[in-house]
Amino acid sequence: MKRISIFLLLIFSVLLPSLTVAQSVEYPYPVQYINLHQEQKTFRMAYMDVPPVGKMNAKTALLFHGKNFNGVYWRDVIAFLRKAGYRVIVPDQVGWGKSDFPDLHYSFHALAANNKRLLDSLGIDQVTLIAHSMGGMLATRFTLMYPETVRELILENPIGLEDYRTIVPYLPLDEAYQNELAATYESYKKYQQSYYPQWKPAYEAWVQVQAAALKDPRFKQIAWVNALTYQMIYEQPVCYEFKNIRVPTLLIIGQEDRTIVGKNRVPKDRVNQYGQYPALGKRTQQQIPGSKLIALPGVGHIPHVQALEAYQKAVLDFVK
Repeated sequence: MKRISIFLLLIFSVLLPSLTVAQSVEYPYPVQYINLHQEQKTFRMAYMDVPPVGKMNAKTALLFHGKNFNGVYWRDVIAFLRKAGYRVIVPDQVGWGKSDFPDLHYSFHALAANNKRLLDSLGIDQVTLIAHSMGGMLATRFTLMYPETVRELILENPIGLEDYRTIVPYLPLDEAYQNELAATYESYKKYQQSYYPQWKPAYEAWVQVQAAALKDPRFKQIAWVNALTYQMIYEQPVCYEFKNIRVPTLLIIGQEDRTIVGKNRVPKDRVNQYGQYPALGKRTQQQIPGSKLIALPGVGHIPHVQALEAYQKAVLDFVK
């Protein structure tokens, strides 16, 4: 019995740090999990399932986060959507946040299929799909794969409005992994500072969420997945297929955004030719049949953080 107790103690001493760090980021609502299977591996996908407040409208909103984020940064959007009567589903994509970090071939097709399985498990047939940054690339793929599931699509400063393969020099996966391993709190903060025209102390919270991975005992695994998902963004453009979207679509574009994935490797004499979101937003709106564009002056890459009131009005006016 004593040997068994010592063995269990050793097991928990190994597992406890991982559990503690994994739970160190507080989410605004309870987190649930679904088991998924891909490439002969089983893993968990985390999500929040938040009921509406007051009068229900019998509609569901599905929120897709960006690459340097997870579901927690949607907290204020969840709040106004549920007040408007929405049930709100907020997944951490596999490879992010409180989900597992399996070593897979990451693709927008597979991530989209994960989210469809989640909706099917919850008995949800249709959603208002709201997506930010990398989530916009995923939402585009999801909409093309499952058009009957998407009632309406809202893209907030999506990346992938241009083909990064034609702009950014190729980076071998091993080099991308070494870059991820070299990340620090300061490097995360410097990158996130580029999201805003002016930095505010309130934005520090989102750096802290991203930087929680640095103290996670699985950090090498997380860094590898970060490299794989960078490769996914680089190698799997969606911009050539916007013309095939056939659901009502709203683009919300912060006009000060100049995001280019891999921007630090673009030659300096060419960098200003790309990542120009005022022009990219207009071009994408013209490509998506019947879509609408809301341009937010003075706003950077994350309108729902920087300009929540204007963002909320744009979303709720569109879905009425």
